[in-house]
Amino acid sequence: MGTPSATGPSDPAPDDSLAHLPDHVRRAIEITPAAGTRERIIDITTRGRRTGRPRRIEIFFYRAAGATYLCSGAGGAATDWHANLLAEPAFTFHLKNGVRADLPARATPVTDPAERRAVLAEIVADLNQPHDPGTIRPTRLEDWAASRLVRIRFLRS
Repeated sequence: MGTPSATGPSDPAPDDSLAHLPDHVRRAIEITPAAGTRERIIDITTRGRRTGRPRRIEIFFYRAAGATYLCSGAGGAATDWHANLLAEPAFTFHLKNGVRADLPARATPVTDPAERRAVLAEIVADLNQPHDPGTIRPTRLEDWAASRLVRIRFLRS
């Protein structure tokens, strides 16, 4: 993440955590608004905050502001994956459609209001593309304002 300035909140730094990944894996993560639904679907394995057991779920990932994110979507309802990542930020990011890879990663909650607004605006604009991977159009930024949002940093194995 960028360094906070005296004039305002920090901007997320471009995601240099992808540099160590093989090219085909990096390309699978660096999706653009042209990516379809299939390219956005991954699994994540978190550690259960109460049980300590691995919990694997299917979820969309997003690219915005030069970084990779997980987001709970419109409505902002509480999610177990988010609560698990708050308790234990280390998790596994599983690419599974086309390119397959199990990548160690770390989640950082995005709490700065300006950063959240900028990232969510990019996600919503992406979802409103003609190929819209979402199920409801148009998707409105105000519907996503309360979403759980985490930035992902990919770790070296």
